[in-house]
Amino acid sequence: MLTARKYRDRASKRVILSIGSRLKGNAFDLPVPCEMGHGFEPSSFIFRVEPSRTGFPGGTYRQLFYVADVEAAGPAVDGELHVDLDEADFLAVFPLAGEGRARLIGTVRDERADHPEALKFEDVSDRAIKHLKVDVHKVNWFSTYHVHHRVTEHFRKGRAFLLGDAAHIHSPAGGQGMNTGIGDAINLAWKLAAVLGGRAPDKLLDSYEAERIGFARRLVATTDRVFSFAKAEGRIADILRTRVAPVLFPKAIAFEAVREYIFRTVSQITLNYRGGPLSAGSAGQVHGGDRLPWVPIDGKDNFEFLAEMTWQVHVYGSASAGLAGWCASHDVPLHVFDWRSAHEAAGLARDAIYLLRPDTYVALAGASGAPHALDRYYAEHGIPPPSRWSPCGPRTDSPTSRQMR
Repeated sequence: MLTARKYRDRASKRVILSIGSRLKGNAFDLPVPCEMGHGFEPSSFIFRVEPSRTGFPGGTYRQLFYVADVEAAGPAVDGELHVDLDEADFLAVFPLAGEGRARLIGTVRDERADHPEALKFEDVSDRAIKHLKVDVHKVNWFSTYHVHHRVTEHFRKGRAFLLGDAAHIHSPAGGQGMNTGIGDAINLAWKLAAVLGGRAPDKLLDSYEAERIGFARRLVATTDRVFSFAKAEGRIADILRTRVAPVLFPKAIAFEAVREYIFRTVSQITLNYRGGPLSAGSAGQVHGGDRLPWVPIDGKDNFEFLAEMTWQVHVYGSASAGLAGWCASHDVPLHVFDWRSAHEAAGLARDAIYLLRPDTYVALAGASGAPHALDRYYAEHGIPPPSRWSPCGPRTDSPTSRQMR
């Protein structure tokens, strides 16, 4: 249960919105970079957040961050991302939709950081103008904030679940915050729907933390290392940041394999739940817990049926009569794709069973193609075979079996 209370702090002359909980924990303050109305400036508000008993270990970067949405011109306002590493302070120019629109994100470490409530864009604009040649015509929005690097100790506490920024917060390095929060949400949503709908036991919800917390910890640790490098002080750090990195990085990304790796990492499509409580088996190069490989063929692809958000079985090659009968009797959609060399190249095995969860990850990969593997999977995990359900409601229009050619 969260409670909110707004009051004026006479000492600082700021309005504080205190968000508390019946669950005790260490409190910390977060600035609110948004319009709050009632005649107050956005910088005059703080969120005082008291996390639950799960704990929220980590720390807060001493740098003050600022963000500014501007209309500007110059070589750095060209629809590409630009980062200035010339000093220990960080400055990046992100493109926004529209001609000449950009978002500036930077840090302030000197005495200006001690008084964020008085900081204005004019106080930080010199660096953008001098270093990146950004000619700012208009500032549409400017705000300051502090960044934390924290991961809660538990994603579930009884009937309470934490996800997104409530479970993990980190520096903006890598731009991973939104993708991670969405991943948390979809992982938890289908499990909640199954349990609340009486289609799965409560223990299914325990798999949410088991599958998501490890990735959150690695993400926060990685973004912390990247940001620490970008803001490190000292001669050696300056040489690495301003001499070595600008030379090596362009050479590295000239290789397609490196660009592909960066794309797959930032997009999080390499994230998997191998070894997790809901993952079993392997077939070809695909393991239980993997993201289903995407295979486009002749203008179509095997992701078409993933929009149904239900348990389903994929077979690349031929499905046995026994498997087709099992899927029909248990009302599980079966999608059979004619075998192509592209399937093998993607790591899929011919005639194998791939049981997909509603969030499109592979629950079971069975090389034998035998239906008894499905019985064993559902029995071992205490989940009754579904009857074509969806987190958005029951489906009534999906055929049990489809053949893709």
